[in-house]
Amino acid sequence: MSSVINFLHGCAHGSCYPATGDLLVGREKNLKASSTCGMRKKEPYCIVSHLQDEKKCFFCDSRRPYDPVYNTINHRIENVITTFKPHRKKSWWQSENGKSDVFIQLDLEAEFHFTHLIMTFKTFRPAAMLIERSADFGRTWQIYRYFAYDCASDFPGVSEGPLRHVDQVICESRYSDIEPSTEGEVIYRVLDPAITIEDPYSPNIQNQLKITNLRVNFTKLHTLGDNLLDTRAEIKEKYYYAIYELVVRGNCFCYGHASECAPIDGIRDDIEGMVHGRCVCNHNTKGLNCEQCDDFYNDLPWRPAEGRNTNACKKCNCNSHSTKCHFDMAVYLATGNGSGGVCDDCQHNTMGRNCEMCKPFYYKDPFRDIRDPGVCIACDCDPDGSQNGGMCDSHTDPSLGMLGGQCRCKANVEGPRCDKCKTGFFGLSAENPEGCQPCRCDHRGTVSGNAQCDPVSGDCFCKRLVTGRSCDQCLAEHWALSHDLNGCRGCECDIGGALDNHCSMETGQCRCRSHMTSRQCTQVESGYFFMALDHLLYEAELAKMGQGGKDITKPVQGRPASWTGLGFARVPEGGTLEFLITNIPYSMEYDLLIRYESQMPRDWEEVRITVVRPGPIPTSSPCGNTIPDDDRLTIAFPAGARFVVPPQPVCLERGVTYTLRFDFRRYQDANSILNGAAVLLVDSIALMPRHSSMEMFNAGDAASNIRKQTYERYRCHEGAKSVTRPLMSDTCAKLITSMSAIINDGALACNCDPQGSVSSVCDVRGGQCHCRPNVIGQRCDKCAPGTYGFGPSGCIACGCSLEGSVTRLCDKFTGQCQCRPGAFGQRCDGCQAGHWGFPSCRPCQCNGHADECDQRTGACIHCRDNTGGDKCDRCANGYYGNPILGIASGAQCRPCPCPDGPNSGRHFAASCYQDNRNRQIICNCNQGYTGARCEECAPGYYGNPSQPGGRCQPCQCNNNIDMSDMDACDRQTGECRKCLYNTEGPNCGICRSGYYGDASRRNCRKCTCNFLGTERSQCVEREDCVCQRSTGQCQCLPNVIGLTCDHCAPNHWNLASGMGCEPCGCDPHNSVTSSCNEFTGQCQCRDGFGGKTCTDCQENYWGDPRTQCRACDCDWRGIETSQCNRVTGHCVCQQGVSGVRCDQCARGFSGQFPNCQPCHQCFGDWDRIVQDLAVRTKTLAARAHEIQTTGLTGPYEKAFRDLEEKLAQAQGIVNARNATAAAVSTLMELIEDLRTQISDSTDTLNRLEGDLTIVQDSNSEASKELSALEREARELNLTSEQLHRQLDILKNSNFLGAYDSIRSSYNKSRDAERRANESTTTKPSTVSQSADTRRRTERLIAAKKDDFNRKNAANKRALGDLNARTQVLDIKKINEKVCGAPGDAPCEESPCGGAGCRDDEGNRHCGGLNCNGAVAVADNALERAKHAEKELNKAMGEVAGLFTKVAEAKNKAEEAKGKAQAALDKATATKNKVERSNNDLRDLIKQIRDFLTQEGADPDSIEAVANRVLELSIPASSLQIQHLADEIKERVRSLSNVDAILEQTQDDVRKAEQLLLDAKRARHRAEGIKTTAETVKQALVDAKTAQTTAEKAIARARADIGETEDRLAQIESETTNSEKDLNDAMDRLGILGNEINALKTKRANNSMAAARAEETATMARDKANEAKQILEGQLTDKYHEVQQRVDTKAKAVQDAKKKAERLRDEAKELLRDAQNKLQRLAELEKSYEENQKKLEGKARQLDGLEDKMKAILNDINKQIQIYNTCQ
Repeated sequence: MSSVINFLHGCAHGSCYPATGDLLVGREKNLKASSTCGMRKKEPYCIVSHLQDEKKCFFCDSRRPYDPVYNTINHRIENVITTFKPHRKKSWWQSENGKSDVFIQLDLEAEFHFTHLIMTFKTFRPAAMLIERSADFGRTWQIYRYFAYDCASDFPGVSEGPLRHVDQVICESRYSDIEPSTEGEVIYRVLDPAITIEDPYSPNIQNQLKITNLRVNFTKLHTLGDNLLDTRAEIKEKYYYAIYELVVRGNCFCYGHASECAPIDGIRDDIEGMVHGRCVCNHNTKGLNCEQCDDFYNDLPWRPAEGRNTNACKKCNCNSHSTKCHFDMAVYLATGNGSGGVCDDCQHNTMGRNCEMCKPFYYKDPFRDIRDPGVCIACDCDPDGSQNGGMCDSHTDPSLGMLGGQCRCKANVEGPRCDKCKTGFFGLSAENPEGCQPCRCDHRGTVSGNAQCDPVSGDCFCKRLVTGRSCDQCLAEHWALSHDLNGCRGCECDIGGALDNHCSMETGQCRCRSHMTSRQCTQVESGYFFMALDHLLYEAELAKMGQGGKDITKPVQGRPASWTGLGFARVPEGGTLEFLITNIPYSMEYDLLIRYESQMPRDWEEVRITVVRPGPIPTSSPCGNTIPDDDRLTIAFPAGARFVVPPQPVCLERGVTYTLRFDFRRYQDANSILNGAAVLLVDSIALMPRHSSMEMFNAGDAASNIRKQTYERYRCHEGAKSVTRPLMSDTCAKLITSMSAIINDGALACNCDPQGSVSSVCDVRGGQCHCRPNVIGQRCDKCAPGTYGFGPSGCIACGCSLEGSVTRLCDKFTGQCQCRPGAFGQRCDGCQAGHWGFPSCRPCQCNGHADECDQRTGACIHCRDNTGGDKCDRCANGYYGNPILGIASGAQCRPCPCPDGPNSGRHFAASCYQDNRNRQIICNCNQGYTGARCEECAPGYYGNPSQPGGRCQPCQCNNNIDMSDMDACDRQTGECRKCLYNTEGPNCGICRSGYYGDASRRNCRKCTCNFLGTERSQCVEREDCVCQRSTGQCQCLPNVIGLTCDHCAPNHWNLASGMGCEPCGCDPHNSVTSSCNEFTGQCQCRDGFGGKTCTDCQENYWGDPRTQCRACDCDWRGIETSQCNRVTGHCVCQQGVSGVRCDQCARGFSGQFPNCQPCHQCFGDWDRIVQDLAVRTKTLAARAHEIQTTGLTGPYEKAFRDLEEKLAQAQGIVNARNATAAAVSTLMELIEDLRTQISDSTDTLNRLEGDLTIVQDSNSEASKELSALEREARELNLTSEQLHRQLDILKNSNFLGAYDSIRSSYNKSRDAERRANESTTTKPSTVSQSADTRRRTERLIAAKKDDFNRKNAANKRALGDLNARTQVLDIKKINEKVCGAPGDAPCEESPCGGAGCRDDEGNRHCGGLNCNGAVAVADNALERAKHAEKELNKAMGEVAGLFTKVAEAKNKAEEAKGKAQAALDKATATKNKVERSNNDLRDLIKQIRDFLTQEGADPDSIEAVANRVLELSIPASSLQIQHLADEIKERVRSLSNVDAILEQTQDDVRKAEQLLLDAKRARHRAEGIKTTAETVKQALVDAKTAQTTAEKAIARARADIGETEDRLAQIESETTNSEKDLNDAMDRLGILGNEINALKTKRANNSMAAARAEETATMARDKANEAKQILEGQLTDKYHEVQQRVDTKAKAVQDAKKKAERLRDEAKELLRDAQNKLQRLAELEKSYEENQKKLEGKARQLDGLEDKMKAILNDINKQIQIYNTCQ
C-alpha cells in the first residue's frame, strides 16, 4: 500500500511511506523467548517422525552461539531470523520439553507499521496461541487474534468469526490443526484483504498498524495423547515448540510524513535488509516517527498525512523576534482552528503569542515596524510611583485609552514618570500599593483647611494654635480642634476651680479641684457650694463677753432679718468681746468686717481690736512679715452705719487658733446720755479674704491684672458687707467662685441638716441650705427665735400671746411661753377652766348643764341632759321641754314620740314641741314622712315606716311625677303610676312613643320627622311619626339621611317623591362632581356640557356630547329663545323670521332682515294653494317611498284583495256541481270583469313605475346639486375664516416695526456698499495702503539684496573656518570641558557621557551628578538663577502686602476720625439735654435730703415719703431719656470697627457711654427712690467731665492721625525707591535670561558662558538680598517708630480712661448710701411676701413628705418583721 501511495504522490504531494521489510533483521537482541532448550545444560529431545527415519532423539545445547559447522545443536530464538540464510532448515528455535505456556516477544526501538506475520514450525503447530501487541513500549497490550484447535474450550467467549471489521478480535482454527507435523505455517495479516477499507488514513486504521512490541503466546501443545497415560519424562521429550522461521513484515511508522527511514542512534546502519526505526521526516515534522512538528513549525496541530493532504506543519509567525514556538490547542480553538502556534523565548523585549507585544516595562514604538528589533522601547516610569513596578502602556490604542509609553501612576502619584506625590499625599514608596500615603492632615487644624503636607516628610501646615505632624493636636492649654482661624480655643480653665490651665484636647475638660465640675471647673458639684466673702462668720452673741455684756435674742418678725444668727451682743461702754478663731482655711490677709446696730445718736469714737496669737510668728511662715502693730487696730463705729471694715487687714494662717479681742473704749458724747451708759448692739464679725493678697489677682500677668480690675470695677467686695445684700452679678460670682476654690482647695460640702432642710442641696453661692419653715442657720440646724420643736416639719411658731406672755420667745423644746400673772396655756393666751373672755375672764353661763365654755365667745361646750344652745338653754333636737326651769320643775327635756324616741330606730322627725293649749305633741316630720307621729310616707315616697327598721324612700321616677299627688306612685312598692313630661315606664325612665330625649332630665321632645323622607309605617299621620327614643333618629326611606330624614344622601335627589331619593346619575366624565341639586337633580356640568345629568350639550349648544358639541349659531335679532334644537342646531325663530340661524324673513314676509313685514293678502291665498299642492306632493312622495319600501303590492293591496274575492267567487261557481246557466253567465262576467281590472291595474302600475323612475332621477340630480352647493358653502366659509384670521393678524401686526426692520436692513446694506467703495476709491484706503506696503517691501528687498548676499558670503566663509577649526578639535578635551569626564572612556563606562553617547532611552548623554563640566555648571547656574527670581518675586509680594496694609491703616484712621468727631458732637448735645432735664428736680431733692437727715424720722414716715416720691414723675420722660441713651449707644457702637491703632480711643468713648448709661440708670432710680435724684445730678456732672476728657483724647487722636498720614507718605516714597531697586533687579534677571539662552545656542562656548552666567546670577542674588534687607530694615524701623508713637498716645488715652473710672466709682459710692436707707423697706416687704409664700409651699410639701415617711416606715416595719421570721 505504501509503495502505491509513494508512487502515486510522493511526499511533496501528499502522504508517503517507507518500504516494508522484515522487522527481525538486525534485531536479534530485541527478540526473546520465555523458554529455550539447552540454556542451562544439554537436554535431550525426540521427534515424531516416519518409521523410515533412523534417528529419532537428539540433544539441544544452546549455551553457545549457533555455528553451522561446529555447533549446530544451538536452538536459540535468533535462529528464526533466516531471511538471508542459505540453509534455513538447519537451524531453528526450540522450547523446553513439555512446557505449554511459552511466548516469543519482539521489542522495537520505535513505532513501526506492522503488516503481517509468518511463522514456519518444525514441530506440530500450537493447539492454542494468541498474538498481541503494544503501542506504548510494553505498558499496555492489545490482542490481535486468537488461534486454537478448539476455540470454544481454549478461549471461551471469544467470537469465532467471520471477521467483520479490521479491529475485531476473533479466534481462528485453520492454523491450529495437528497436521502437518512439520513445516506447518501460521500467517496473520493486520488488515484482512477480504474487508474493504474506506479510509486507509483514518486514525483507527493507523492505530491498528502501529506497534512498539509484538508478542506471540503459545498456550497449548499438540500431543498424541500418550502423555495423558504416561507421565515419564521421556514421553514429554517429543512435545515442545520449534520454529524454523519467523517473519514480521512492516516498515517504520512515520504517519505518512516520510518515504525512508534511517538508523536510530546506536543502531548499526550496515546491516543489509534491516528496517530502521527513525523516519527521515518531511512536511516540517520531526521525531522517530515524525510524530511531532519540527521546531518553529507549530502553528497548526500535528496530524498524520492523509492521501493527497500532507497536513504539513506550519511555520510560526513570531515577527522575527523568536526562533522557537509551541502549539497550544486552546489558542487553536480560540482562533477558529486558524492558528495555534505560541512563540517561545521572544527576543528584543517582546512577548505574546506571535511576539507581537512588548514585554512589561516596554512599549511599542508607533513609528517602527513590528519586526524591527528596536520596536520595543523601555518605559521611563518611576518604579515606586507607577503601577506594576514601573510598567507603562505597551502600545497606543485610543479605544482603550492607551498611549504607548505612558506611565500608569498609582492612585496617589502624578507626573509623566509617576515620580511625584499628588497634592495632599506624601512618602513615595514602592511598598505602598497606592504609591503615596494621604496626608493625614486634619482639615480643622491645617491652614486654609487644605490637606496638603510636605511631600517627603508628610508634615502638615498647621494653624497658629495647632501642632502635631497631622495638625490634629492643639497646643498646650488649648482644645476644640475646629475650623476656626486659629484652629483651637484656649482651655480657659478657671484660675481657682482648676488645678492648672491644661485641659483635654477632645472635650476641653479641665482638671478640677475637689468637688468642682463643668468643663472649665467653674461650677460645683451637687451638694457643694462656694463660700461667700463673709463665710468665716462669728456671732457676737456666742462670743465671750466682758462685764456688762448681754446677749439679746430677737424673734423673727415676718420680714427678712437685718442681723445674722439669733440676735446681738449688747456691749456697754468699756465692755469687751472675745472671738475664738479656729477655722482659718487659707493663709493670707483677711479684711475684718464688724456688723452692728447703734442705739445711740453719736459715733463710737474708739474701739480697739487686738489679734491675740498663740505665739511668735516664724519668719518662714506666710505671715512672717507681720509686726506687733499690725495686730492692734483702732477704729470708730459711725452711728448711721450698720457695718464697718478697718482699712488695715489682718494676716492669719491656716491651722492656727487666734483670739480677736474688742475693747469698746469711748462713746463720742457720753455726757449727753440721760439713762445710764452708752451701749452698742454687736451683731457679728466676719473675716473676708483680701483679694489683693491672692496670687490670682497679684501675679502681675495680663490675666491677673484684668481679674483685679474687674473685681474692683464691679465692687465685688462691697456686696458681702451688708446683711441684706443685693443680687450678686455673674462676673463677681465667677471671681468669688475661683477665690473660694483656691482658699478651700475645691468646693465646700453643704452638710444640710436632714431634718431642718428641704434637701441636701444648698445655694451654690454661699452654701445657704433651703430650710424648712421657721428653721434658720446656714445648715438649717436650729429653730428661729420665737419658734420651737425642731423636727422634720421644721419649727413651730411659739405664738405667745402679746397680752398674756412676758416675751415672744418660748421653750425651744416644749414651746411653753412665759406667762404673765392670770394667763394660762402653752401660749399664755387663755383663761382658767370654767371661765372665758381673755384677758378679762368671766364665769361660764350654762344653766348647770355644762362645765366649760368657749374661751373667746363664752358658748357652752358639751351640754348635758339632752340640752343644747350657747348656754344649754334649749332641748336638743329630738327632745322637747324647758331646761331653763331646772330639773326639779319636771320640765326636763324628753324624747319626741315621732313615732318613737330619737334612739329607737323609728324616729322620723327633726324636732317636736308641745302645744300649750291642748298639750299635744306636734312632730316636725322629716322629708318624706307625714302623719301626726310621722308614721306614714308622704306623697312621692314609699315604704313601711310602721314596722321596725322600716323607712320611707323617694319613688324612683326620675323626677317625672307630681310629688304632691298621693297616687303618683305606689306607696308600698314605689312603682310609678302617673308619669309626666311625656315619659313612661315603671320608673318614668324613657320617653313615650313619638318622643325622644333624656327622661331623667325632663327633656323628652316630640319626634320631628320629615314625612316625605320617613318610612310610612312609622307615621300615623303627617305630623305624627315615631323615632328612636334616645337619639330622635327617624327611620328613613332609601337614600334619605338626617336625624329627621330631611335630606337626601350624597349623590341623590328628589326627596319630594315620597319614595326615597333617586341617584343623581351624573355623567362621570362630563360632570364636575357626582352630586347634584337636591331638589332639581341638576348636575354640575363641566364646560361644554349640559342637561340634567350632563349627558347633553350645555345650554345654547347642540350636537352629540359623545363626539362634539357646537355652539348655537343664532342671530339674536330673530330668535325666540337662545337655545337651539339640541339635535339639529336649528334656531327657534320669532314670527316672520326663518332660516337655520333665524337670520332671514320667513315665507309670507318681505323686507330686509330684521325688518320683516307681512306680505299682501294675495300671498296668503296663493300660499294656501301652494301648500295644498305641497301636501299632496308629500303624500305622493310618501306613497312612492312606501312602494319603494314594500313593493307594488302595498298601495294596491285593496284592489288585489277585490280581485282575490272575485276569483274566489269564480272558483266557488266552478266548484259548484249544480251550476246553472245563470251561474255560468255570472261566472263569465266575473272573468271578463277581472280581466279588465287586471289590465287596468297593469297599465296603471307601468305608468307609475315610469313616473317613479323620473322622480328618482330628479331626486338624484337634486341631491348632487345640494352636495355641490354644500361644498361651495363650506369653501366659502373656510375662505371667509381665513380672511378673518389674516385680517386679525394684520390688525395685530406692527406695521411700523416691520417698516423699521426693513429700513434698518436697507441702511446697513447702503453703509456696507459705501465702505466697500471707499476702500477702493478714496485715498488713503485699505487697498491703497496694502499697495504701498507691498511697494515698500519690494524696495527694501531690492535695497538689502546686495547687503544680504555679502553677509551670506561672509557667513559661509565663517562656517568654513569653523569647520576647519572643528576638524582640529580634540574630542577628548571637549568632552572633559563640556561633560566633565575624560573623553577617551567608552560611553558605557563614562558616568558623565560625552560626544555620541546616549542613555538607555536613546537620549544624548552629557553631564550629570558629580560632573563639573560646562553643562553641569550651566545647569546649576540656571537653577540658582531661577531660585533668585523666585525669591525676588516673593519679596515683591511681601512689599505689596505691606503697602496694602499701610493703606488700609490710613483709611481706617480717617474713618475712625470721622466717627469719633460725630460721637463727640452727639455726646455734647446729649449732655446739654440731660442738664436741662434735671433743673426741676433740685428743690425736691433738697427737701428729701433734709427729711432723711432728721433724727426723728421713723420707718413709717420714711415709707410715706417714699410712696409720695413714687407718685411723682420727673419732668423729662423715660422715653426721652431712653431715646438719648440709644443715640449715645449707637454712636459709640459705630466705633467698633476702628483699627487697633485707635483702639484705646474707642475704649475711652465706650467708657463715656458706660457713664451715660449709669446716669440713665440713676434717673430711673429717681422715679422710685427719693435720695437717688441728687446722685443723678452728680453723675451727670461726672459725665460732663468725662466728655471733656474724651474731647481732649479725640483731639490728640486727630494729631496722631495727622502724624500717621505724614509717616505713610514717607513710607510710600521709600516704597517707591524700593520698587525702583526691585525693577533694576528684574532688569538684571532679564539680562541673565538672555545670557542663558545664548549659552544654549552656543554649545562650543559653554565653559565661558557658564562662568559669566554664574557670576551674573551671584551678583543678581546679592543685589536682591541687599534690596530685600534694605527694604525690610527700613520698613521695620518705620513700623516700630509708628507703633511707639501709637503706644505713647494709647497711654495718654489709658490715663483718661482711668480718670473716667474713678469718676464712675465716686458716682456709684454716692448711690450706695441712698440705697441703704430707703431700699431696705421695699426689700423687707418683698422678702416677707416671698418667705410667706415659701412657708406655705414648704408646709404643703411637708404634709406630703410626712405621708411618704409614714408609708416608708410601714414598709420598713414590714421588712423588719419578715427578716425577724427568717430562719
